[in-house]
Parts: sequence; structure tokens; C-alpha cells
Amino acid sequence: MSLDKEKRDTVVSLEIAKAFTTQEEVDLLVEKGYWNAAANRLYYSVFHAVSALLIHDGIRIKSHKGAGIMLNQHYIQTNKISPELGKLYRRLELMREESDYNCFYNTSPEELKKELEPARELIDLIAKMVS
Repeated sequence: MSLDKEKRDTVVSLEIAKAFTTQEEVDLLVEKGYWNAAANRLYYSVFHAVSALLIHDGIRIKSHKGAGIMLNQHYIQTNKISPELGKLYRRLELMREESDYNCFYNTSPEELKKELEPARELIDLIAKMVS
């Protein structure tokens, strides 16, 4: 399915809005100490921003891993986004998978808190890139 510019712009705006709204959810979950749920929402906040960027540039993805691959290929390797922020996507994806699917794993407050600011930085950067 291909989108015309108007529809693509609408979807990009909705994805960016969802990224920021999901960031607000992260803040509430952190405040309550729900670290696994916060890990899930933190990943998804970044995923929605990355999706917005890829959609904005007409890059198709079929999976979460595909989004990370395209982020790396089109933005990290071309120096549009720093390698440090690029690695963040994969770290958050792994943290979410562990916290969602591994009953022996619990996201630690320290592990999650160190990713909060970089996630905000990446979302803000992407929001600027698509505006």
C-alpha cells in the first residue's frame, strides 16, 4: 500500500503524537515503579517515532526488527542520527522483549532510568527531522 503525500503526512503526525503520548505513559509508570511496563512503553515511544521517520521518507517495514534495520541502514550509517542513539533502539527492543516474555527477568530501575533521556533525545530529533 502506498500513501500519497497528504496521507503520509497525516500518518507521520499521528505516529509522532503517539510517541510523545507514550512518553507521558512512561513517566507515570516510572513514578509508580512499574519498571517492566515502563520498559514496554519506552520501547514503543521510540518505535512510533522511528516509524514516523521511516514513513516520512517512504521506507517500508514489516516488523519491529525491520524498523531497526532500516533505521541503521538509512540514518545511522549515513550519519543522520548518531550511532549512540541508533544503538538505543536495539537496547530498548531487547529490554521490552525480556520484560514482556521472560518471567525470570525484571527491568531494574537503574537499567530503565539510564535510557529515559536518550529516548527523549531521539524522539525529539526525529520530530524535528519530519517537521
